[in-house]
This record gives sequence, C-alpha cells and structure tokens, in this order.
Amino acid sequence: MPMATWLDNTEPGLDPDPQQAGRLLASGDWTFRRAQRLLDLIAASGTGVMSVDASGISRLDATGSQLLLALLAQHGLTASAFHAKPEHETLINAVRSASAPLPKPPAAGALLYRIFESIGKWVDNAYRNILVFLAFLGRTLLSLIESLLNPRHWRVTSIVFHMQAVGLNAVPLVMLLSFMVGAVVAFLGATVLSEFGAQLWVVELVGVAFFREFGVLLTAILLAGRTASAFTAQIGSMKSGEELDAIRTMGLDPIELLVLPRLKALLLTLPLLTFLATMAGLLGGMAVCVWHLDISPEMFIGRLQNELSPRHFWVGMSKAPIFAMVIGLIGCLEGFKVENNAQSVGEHTTSSVVQSISLVILLDALAAMFFMELDL
Repeated sequence: MPMATWLDNTEPGLDPDPQQAGRLLASGDWTFRRAQRLLDLIAASGTGVMSVDASGISRLDATGSQLLLALLAQHGLTASAFHAKPEHETLINAVRSASAPLPKPPAAGALLYRIFESIGKWVDNAYRNILVFLAFLGRTLLSLIESLLNPRHWRVTSIVFHMQAVGLNAVPLVMLLSFMVGAVVAFLGATVLSEFGAQLWVVELVGVAFFREFGVLLTAILLAGRTASAFTAQIGSMKSGEELDAIRTMGLDPIELLVLPRLKALLLTLPLLTFLATMAGLLGGMAVCVWHLDISPEMFIGRLQNELSPRHFWVGMSKAPIFAMVIGLIGCLEGFKVENNAQSVGEHTTSSVVQSISLVILLDALAAMFFMELDL
C-alpha cells in the first residue's frame, strides 16, 4: 500500500446530525489531499446550519483547519457554535490568528488618540527608567562606600587598566577637538567684536567659555560617545555569554567586580581630561589671536591672569565628577539590561550613548542656571 494512502485513508464526511436539527457532523481526514472533496462537501452543506461538531475528525492539518473556518464563515457561525477535539483546537486557533485580516488604518478621529497613547507610553517608559536608574545609583553608591572603607576590595589593577582605556587613550582626540573648537570660538568672537573695536576681549571670551563650559562639556560628550558605549558593549556581551551568571554563581558581586572599577577610573580621569581639554581650547584661541588679531602670547596669558577669576575654572571642574558618575552609571546600567542576543547589545549601546549625551547637556544647562543664580 502506498505511503500517502496509508497516511490519509479515511474519507471525509460532513453530514447532518440526526439527533439535532441544524447541526453538522464533520468526520474523517480533513487534510490537504482531501481538499477538493472537502470543498465539494462545504458547497453542498446547504442552509440553516446552526453549529458544527468536528470531534469526529481523525486527521487535521492547516488546510483542513482553513476549510473548517471557511465553513463557519459561510454560515455566519461564531467560535461558540463550533466544537473540536482539544488537540485540534490549538491548530485551528493558530490558523485563525494567521489568517486574521490586517488592522485597518486608524480613522481621522482616532489619530489624536494614538498620539496621546504614544505620549503616555513614552512618559511611562521614562518614569520606569528613572526608577531603575535611581535604584542602580543607590546600590552602586553603597558598594562604593563599602569598597572605600575596605581597601582590599579596590581592585587597583582593574582601575589602572580602565584609566588607560578611558583616559590615556582619549587624550589625543580630546585635545585635538578642544583645540579646534577653541579656534572656532576665537574666530566667531573676533568677527562679532571687530564691529565694536573690541577684538581684545576675545581673550576673555575664550577663557570664560572653556573654563566654565566647553572644557568639561566637550570632554563629557566625547567620553559619553566613546566610553559609555564601550561599557555597555562589554557588560552586555558578558551577560549574553552568561558570564554574569557565572560571576554570581562564584559568590561575587557584579557591581563590585564590573561597575566600581569603571566608575572609579572615570572619576579619576574625567577631571584630568577636562583640564587638558581646557588648556587645548585656550591654545586654539591663542593661536587665532596671535595669527589673526596680532595679540602676542604674553598679552593673551597676561589678560587671562588679570581679567579672569579662578572661580571660573573651579566652576567648570566641579561638574566633572558629576558627569563622570552619569556616564559610568548609564553605560554600565544599559549593559546589565542587555538580553541574550546580538541585536539587544546594539540597541542598548545606542541607548547608552543617547542617554549619556542628553543627560550631560541637561545637567550642564541646569548647572549654568544654578551658578548664575548664585552669581558665581
């Protein structure tokens, strides 16, 4: 006997129930090989059908399920008027879901509702992210205090390694970009102030801009894009490789082992990089003043010493540890959020960069208003 005949050897049936009017009894094999016969039975099912009992079906595949649904639709029957074996209901429901019509575009009146729904989801997601960040911040601060009180947990080797990766390797890029930005600020200042014959005030403009804002802000933005993404990718790869589970299995704390060395390295290197970026920006401004405005280097340095108060420098430096905390915490937190796939690593790496840069700029704006109110 051929294999196909042995697998599908029961003639399908669709007969009226002799005990209940308006009820059809489906039986036999409802499969792809019997599709033409099933179409004929459905076409000849007549009218006045009120329910269908498919518990007598012996074999059922996706084609048979689709034809059963077509039978129900032909007579306008709902799911409550249909009965099948439990092992067949799963397949029928799957076929019903797969063949469901695509949702229609929202009507014009529903557009405003969709907009408010999207805004509500965004606000809820932002609120949850803030709570998660605050919880992670508290746990990290507790681990940081415990490690500071116990020098054996400092992990000096790891801290030095991350200081090199975060700070030393970033020095050329930070200084180059700060130098160019300092030159651009000096050019813009000279263009505007030349109309009033006050080109000499370019020195004060460059000094205040880099002491208070640009030195620390440029450094933080560069590290947010360079370091936060690296932290997220490193920790995320460890999580997707189940290395974090192995760390917890060995009785070690991932916060102490992975987060604190990176955070301490940032806290130590970001102020140093800020100082170097400030000096590079001043050199860029001085280069423009020397070559374009005929201001000698001695005059440039003298006006910085005589006209600018040291408070401008300390205002800028005071923001460096805050920015370091933000960049380190967001980079590590997004790494812990990664799921066990490569796409999640990419998504959270992008998210860490966007969040770090956005929060750094927001905090810098708030700090500027705060110091302005304090007249500093």
